[in-house]
Amino acid sequence: MSQSEDIKAAARRALAPIAEDMLEVERIIMREVSSAVSRVDEVGHYITAAGGKRMRPALLILMARAMGADPAKAAYLGAVIEILHTATLMHDDVVDEGKMRRGRETANARWGNGTAVLVGDFFYTRSFQMMVRAGNLKVMQALADAANRLSEGEVLQMNNAHNPDITEDDYFGVIERKTACLFKAAAHMAAAIAEASPEMEEACAAYALHLGNAFQIADDILDYKGEAATIGKNLGADLREGKVTLPLLYAMRMNTPEKRERIREAVRHGDGDFEEISRIVIESGALPKCLERAQQEVELGKQKLSALPSGQFKESLVQFLALTVQRNK
Repeated sequence: MSQSEDIKAAARRALAPIAEDMLEVERIIMREVSSAVSRVDEVGHYITAAGGKRMRPALLILMARAMGADPAKAAYLGAVIEILHTATLMHDDVVDEGKMRRGRETANARWGNGTAVLVGDFFYTRSFQMMVRAGNLKVMQALADAANRLSEGEVLQMNNAHNPDITEDDYFGVIERKTACLFKAAAHMAAAIAEASPEMEEACAAYALHLGNAFQIADDILDYKGEAATIGKNLGADLREGKVTLPLLYAMRMNTPEKRERIREAVRHGDGDFEEISRIVIESGALPKCLERAQQEVELGKQKLSALPSGQFKESLVQFLALTVQRNK
């Protein structure tokens, strides 16, 4: 069995306790993205049919089930957060001029920016309609806060673009808003429907933050290790957009002045030779350093899980953390 097949098998085992719940999430998503407007319906189903890792709904459901919440409520809210997440991806692809997502053309590449933005808006507003239907004020607060923070993250990332002097703290400030905040929202939503104690909710949110950090670091490593067909996006896209990710930060720290300046120039102008920069990053030893940092986030996340009741759902959450740094896409 190949490493890729091993990872897929491990993911199936981790999600086995909520397999039926995840099927329900898919059913709800397909129902909710339907529209009487044919173009909205066409684009919506094209985007959702591409699938995805569905990490946010899986996290929400595992936490909710671990705390004894109603599975039907958890599946419904899993669909809500995935639809909101999809909206953010559609808007990100427009901002970043992305052409490929999840192994296929982005909506903006296929139908143009205008359609992609507007259908993204449809997804955003549909998630809020669903949230209102859920009728839980804490759920509404968690999702609204996350949506607001996601917007801040996109602007912050744009402000940091082409700046080779951003710090590690700056990097984590962006990924907290762009990635981890939706994981944290999933945790808060799970705690809300489980009527968990404030201490339990805080532990779940902290776990989700560490999960989000580990996930994004692993994603940034893949930009230098993966192939576009495998990871479903264009290699080097972040560098061309002037984004300083953790591999670049560590490579600048661990390299000679000459090579450091090559990276800085590539970040400033966004038009460097990606193969050369990739070689510099890999030879510097930055990727193992990034993996070590991701593993630290995994260990911190595991510690937070001690607050949850023991059982299969908690065990799956432990496996979930490990899988974030083992994946190949």
